[in-house]
Parts: sequence; C-alpha cells; structure tokens
Amino acid sequence: MIIGTRGSRLALVQTRKVAALLKEKGVETEEQIIKTDGDRFTDRPLYQISTGVGAFVRELDDAMIAEGIELTVHSMKDLPTVRPPELITAAVLPRDSPYDVLLTKDGLTIDELPKNAVIGTSSMRRRAQLLRCRPDLMIEDLRGNIDTRLRKLEEGQYDGIILAEAGLERMGWTDRVRTRLDIDAFTPSPNQGTVAVVALAGTPAVEAAALLNDENSQIETKIERLVVKELEGGCTTPIGAYAKFEQNGKNIRVRAEVLSCDGTKSIKIDEKISAENWEEEAEKLGRELADSGGKLLAEEAICYISELKEKK
Repeated sequence: MIIGTRGSRLALVQTRKVAALLKEKGVETEEQIIKTDGDRFTDRPLYQISTGVGAFVRELDDAMIAEGIELTVHSMKDLPTVRPPELITAAVLPRDSPYDVLLTKDGLTIDELPKNAVIGTSSMRRRAQLLRCRPDLMIEDLRGNIDTRLRKLEEGQYDGIILAEAGLERMGWTDRVRTRLDIDAFTPSPNQGTVAVVALAGTPAVEAAALLNDENSQIETKIERLVVKELEGGCTTPIGAYAKFEQNGKNIRVRAEVLSCDGTKSIKIDEKISAENWEEEAEKLGRELADSGGKLLAEEAICYISELKEKK
C-alpha cells in the first residue's frame, strides 16, 4: 500500500520507521513524497502561511482523499483537532521525549545566556514561555527543517535555538550540545513527541496501521487534545498540554497552560485524573482551563497574531 510523507529528512525517518514496523507485521508499503505549504514557504512564520492550521498536513490529507493514498505519517502535534471524516488516526506510536531543548554553541543554559541574546523559534508557545523566563531575550523566527535550523545556529545567526528533543533523537543527533527544558516551565505542545499514522477509511490500511498502536500513548494524546479543545486556539497560539500515565497505571497527570504572546500572563492546570474515566475528566479539566481565563487569553493571542499577519 502507498504511504505518503513530507520530504524533509525527519519526516522520511519517521515514515521509514513506520514502513519497517509494518513490514515486520507482513505489510509492504511504497513511499510517496508530497510537498506541503509548510515546506514550501520557509521564509515566514507559520501563522502567515495561507493554509493556517495544518500547514504541514492539508496537502497530505487531500492526496489521501483525492488519490486514494492509504497511509500517511505525521508528527502528531501537526494534526489539527478537526479531521476529515474520510481519514482515521489509526495508530499512535509509543511516545518519544515530549521535552523542548535549548541548543547553544557553547552549551549555555537559559539563565547563563547574555542579556538580549537572540533565540530562534517558530513557535508562539515557546516564544511566550521564553519571555516569561527571560523578558530581555530577543526572539526571532526560525524556519526550515531540523538540519537547516542547526546549520543556522552553527553559522551564528542565533545565540540559541529551541527544538523538540524527539526530533533530535529520531535523527540520531543525541550528542548535540543541549539543555533539556523543565516541563513545568515549558509545557510542550499537545502531542509533542508522538508520531501518528493516518489511514484512509474503508481500506485495509486501517487495520494494518492499528497493529502499531500504543494504547497508553493514544490515550495521553487524546487527553491533551480534549483539554485544549475548549480554548479553540489552534496550533499557532501559545498553548501547551502534557498528559502522562503514572507508574501505578491508575492515574494520569495532566498539565496544560495557555499564555499571552508576550509571556506576561498565563493560566495553568496541573491535576491527576482517573485512568478509568479519563475522557470525561479530561473534558472537565478543559472547561475549567477555559473558564478560568484560558479562553480569553487564547482569544487575545488570536487577535494579536491576526494583527501581526495583517502588518506583513
């Protein structure tokens, strides 16, 4: 069966891992590369791309529906919450690291960076969290594939850059100098560190992909989406969420927050919910986060981002 993917090195690594796992299950696949707007327009922040939500996803979705491509592989944090009914997220692979990492040429931590240091990131969430910790930092947009971002750091275009640790792990670049950021101060994007396999409904691909599903990771990612659903902020607003089963398997710790774009305001929850009743309790937490001021902060962020887009 055909398996669609973006053409970046990281996307290909993830797709080929899925292909290898499927082959172990007796399922043969053929790779097809699909270009997305997120790949084409690397000269501007994600919020300026016309496709908006799903800049790395829409073209793959369209190819599945129009051309009958049976499978696609995604970094799950890129998947919009609302999905076409023809497409099923059939598998979530076991989660890799959810952490953000700071990379600097000299291995400096956030506290050790000089005043007004230039940090590169394409994420409004990371921007807000950085400014909360260090309001003096100069945050500049950083686009391009993971290898391009690392090259820009080495060339001295930035004093530091923020990346997802999972991407470095998958590329085999764990020897890079980096500082893992505290998950409470830098609550990751919902589903960060997870890979999703999307299948075309009504095809054998649904059952084939389901063979790779990790139930705990699937539940954790669903909780994160449920918690932020009420905020209606989309993937470009400063929102983080992270759910993790505790060792006893009976409880799931849920952390989530929404920030103002300048990092001066934030609303956060940190609770434990029951593994038996996770869906209902996650929805309740989402309502609490929204009602306690999170929805208003998300709306303010959307307005701010819209103004930035209009200025460009």
